[in-house]
Amino acid sequence: MSDDLHRVIAEIRSGPQGPGVAAVFDFGGTVIDGFARRGVLRRLFRRGVEDVLLDGVRNGTTDGEYGRFLSRLAGVLAGKPEHEMDALGERLFRRTTYGHLYPEAWQLIRTHQAAGHTVVLASSLTRFQVAPAAAELGIEHVLCTPMAAQDGILTGYPDGKTLWRNGKAGAVRGFAAAHEVDLAGSYAYADSAADLPLLAAVGRPVAVNADEGLTTAAAEHKWPTMRFRPRLAPRPADYARTTAGFAGLLGGALYGVAAKSPTKDHRQMADALLEHAAGNTLRVAGVRLRVTGAEHARAPRPAVFLFNHQSQFDIIIVPEVLGGGVTGIGKKELTRNPIFGPLMRFVGVTFIDRSSTDKAKAALAPVVETLRGGLSIAVAPEGTRSYTPEVGPFKKGAFHIAIQAGVPVIPIVIRNAGEICWRNSMVARPGIVDVAILDPIDVSGWRPDDMDDKVAAVRQLYLDTLLNWPEPD
Repeated sequence: MSDDLHRVIAEIRSGPQGPGVAAVFDFGGTVIDGFARRGVLRRLFRRGVEDVLLDGVRNGTTDGEYGRFLSRLAGVLAGKPEHEMDALGERLFRRTTYGHLYPEAWQLIRTHQAAGHTVVLASSLTRFQVAPAAAELGIEHVLCTPMAAQDGILTGYPDGKTLWRNGKAGAVRGFAAAHEVDLAGSYAYADSAADLPLLAAVGRPVAVNADEGLTTAAAEHKWPTMRFRPRLAPRPADYARTTAGFAGLLGGALYGVAAKSPTKDHRQMADALLEHAAGNTLRVAGVRLRVTGAEHARAPRPAVFLFNHQSQFDIIIVPEVLGGGVTGIGKKELTRNPIFGPLMRFVGVTFIDRSSTDKAKAALAPVVETLRGGLSIAVAPEGTRSYTPEVGPFKKGAFHIAIQAGVPVIPIVIRNAGEICWRNSMVARPGIVDVAILDPIDVSGWRPDDMDDKVAAVRQLYLDTLLNWPEPD
């Protein structure tokens, strides 16, 4: 965490709490990187409305740029059903936009939410571009430029004022009056001189990734400033390094099995496969692990290890952290992966069919015997990868397994894996992934009637750890 971000978070935590304080976030350039400026994605998605929606997220900072965006928007939205554009916005977020969300912005948002503040996402863009990100970030209040429609069909033109410059500040003032928010004690975060009216409307303005005009104004007013790390698309070197890493994975797997094959002990061969495959991949890809609480990786054993899941690289990280004596639970679809499918079968992963609750429960039944036999299990209780650093709702299956087997659950909190390798990508960037292994949790006394609360409390441990990361060992 940068010193500037640390100072702002400390101020939030020590300052006034409750819904009377608002935290207003601009979108493009503040919550999400202005990725379309780089041109590559614009060429990939030159398909009319998709291109315009993605291009709008680039956070144009001048009146002329915003005017040209509205002109193009009118041409592509006119005659389109609203529901189709809502669905398209969701697809674009899950396919492209999610990878450019700033994790630092997520941390700020969650810190404000923890303080009970009223968090608002305010943007001059449309709901088709902004609403999917707001939903994923858990932001209830969204202010954006409304688009006119007749009988559910868009006209292509704004419905009233756009939220540009004074329009955004005016919308925030109106929201504050309607929700009993004290703007004098509230925060606003923005990156552009176009948002000077918004920043001037609150008592605690913060310039984030400021352009030249806002940098000058922030210096004059002595406003706090922050700069987030750019959300860069993979470079050719990253593709080459990742390819070499997966070659190292296969080579390490074969070496591990061959080295232990004289023992004719399948478990020893599986453990050696995991050790050499994971270690080789991380080393070649340039990924370093920084582990806190490493002593819990080995004792107590057996255990159910739970890890939060944001990246496909997690299945490389977890075996490296835990060492041998561990297998896993994965979705049935992984069996079709030409690399991971065979390797996961060899190390004894249990695959479940998520389309059927009965089939999933039947598949998990033997896992209890696996644990009783002394082998630990690693599982992602969210059931799927998240699009942000947020931790999704936990499924209860892993906890039921631990209770039946009489073993503890041990939380593994992973930070930055989504930075190393985006959710829907197999391309890894070099860097550091932080891993915190928390204290074991005894679930033997859990009762069915308090299971929901107990599981929610375990999930909260992940959020608390991500927001207050422990010092490395």
